[in-house]
Order: sequence, then C-alpha cells, then structure tokens
Amino acid sequence: MPDFLDIHTTAPADLRTIIDSARAMKDARAGRPKGTPDDETPLAGRMVSLIFEKPSTRTRVSFDVGARQLGAQTMVLSGHEMQLGHGETIADTARVLSRYVDLIMIRTFEEATLHEMAEHASVPVINGLTNRTHPCQIMADVMTYEEHRGPITGRKVVWSGDGNNVFASFAHAAAQFGFDLTFTGPEPLDPEREWLDFADAAGHPVTIERDPLKAAAGADLIVTDTWVSMHDPESARERRHNQLRPYQVNAALMAQAKPDALFMHCLPAHRNDEATSEVMDGPHSVIFDEAENRLHAQKAVMRWCLGV
Repeated sequence: MPDFLDIHTTAPADLRTIIDSARAMKDARAGRPKGTPDDETPLAGRMVSLIFEKPSTRTRVSFDVGARQLGAQTMVLSGHEMQLGHGETIADTARVLSRYVDLIMIRTFEEATLHEMAEHASVPVINGLTNRTHPCQIMADVMTYEEHRGPITGRKVVWSGDGNNVFASFAHAAAQFGFDLTFTGPEPLDPEREWLDFADAAGHPVTIERDPLKAAAGADLIVTDTWVSMHDPESARERRHNQLRPYQVNAALMAQAKPDALFMHCLPAHRNDEATSEVMDGPHSVIFDEAENRLHAQKAVMRWCLGV
C-alpha cells in the first residue's frame, strides 16, 4: 500500500484519481448531516493514528472527521505525548505503531522525521505538513479550483508572498497537473531551487516576477499564505512584514487578474496583512470552500493509501 508523502513523488494519474474520488465523495454527501457516516464506509474497522508535532486546526479536524465519516476510529497524539524522536527513535515508533494502527498521518517539523516514519512503518504514512511541503493542502486547492472553473491544466496561477512549504507543493502540482505558476515575492524569501528545478524538468518552469502587479496580469488564480509562523521570534516577524508588505493581495492586485479569477489562502490568515479583508470576503474568494475541501481531499488520500 502506498504512502502519500508529496505531490512530486505521486504519479500524475494517481493524483487525478484522488481528486476525482474527492469530488465524488463531496457530491455524495450533499445535504447530509456532518456527523453521519458516508454511504460507503470503506475504513470500517480500521484505526487511523493522527500525530501532531505542530499544532493544527484544519488538519486535525479534517482528518479526524474524514476518517470517522469513512467508518474508521481515530487516535490523536501529540509529539510531546509520544516523545517522538526523543525517548525512542522514530524508526522504532513507526514499527510499534504499525502493530496497532492501519494508517499514520503525521504533521511535523523536519522532513526527515516524515521519511524515517515512512521508511520503517509497515502501514501507509501521509504527510500532513512538514517545514518543506504541504501536499494535502494543494490537493484541496486543485480540487477547489476545478469545481469552480474546470480543469486547472494550462491555467495561470500566481503565488504572492513567501516561497514557503505551501508554495513548494504548488510548484510540484504545477509540474504534475500541468499549469503555469508565477512566483512574486522578495528575493530573500525565494523558494528552494530544488522545487523550481523539478517543475522546470517536467516542462512547466516557474516564472519569477518581482513586480506583483505584472505577475498578477491575466491570472486565473491568485494565492497567498501567512507571512509569519507562530514559531517566528518578534524580530523576524517585523522583518518579514517589511519584506512582504508590497506583496499584499489587495483590490489593486486582484484587478490585474482575469475578471473571473479566484483567490485562495490556506488559512489561518492575518487579515489585512497578507490579504485584505476586502479580498478575503469578496467575490473572487473561495477560501472557505478551500478549507472544506481539505476534508474531502484527505478522505480520498486515505482511501487511495489503503486501496479502498
């Protein structure tokens, strides 16, 4: 059974299967109370372990609810509770958990922790986020774009802000789904060269444009993310605000995009920093559809991992 570690390590055909499955499950739940199971409960009798070294709202709730809707039971664990990688090696933790559960989702800091968990677990492992990538978020984003505007292939997507872990997974998705991606942000916060090289090798090179208004011209989708992490010291927060202020997504920036362009933000947001409330609550915004679709996309990922 496969792991879901990153978009660039998952075959494009499998990614499309996951998106199509997510949309079908969402359609099938229309009008149903959220606490009720799906018509099909392919994870009945399964146990899903949800490990959080990093705190979370959307990832925790969406995976927990999604697993339950599919019929599974869940066990939510913090890294502190498990002493993950401290009192016991990650490899040994993976081996032990595999004797108890059928599926592991981990949201962690270091990418190495994810890969060590996957290497030594005998059950599928899902990447709920690392410092380098966030593939489940981008699967939800692709799903959201396509349910509003049709296939994302060939569309122009513009990322405004920090070349962070969410952008990294967008670069992977550009290569795997075949859309054009433009990065606009300050040079010190450029994305990792490795992710740009992956997209380039796949024939979908990422464009870097420092002028945000030029970058947004003709965009089908504009995306941003929070400028600061909860773990950033105050001095770093002030510096990043100064660097990123010109890249705020506001009405002037959205006006450069196509009239039917969409706006996304993976949340949580610092309103009127990375994006204005006018944009977030405006006609282009699909941020709450995007948040909901984490549930459906991750249900499809879990089913794909378990082959059900």
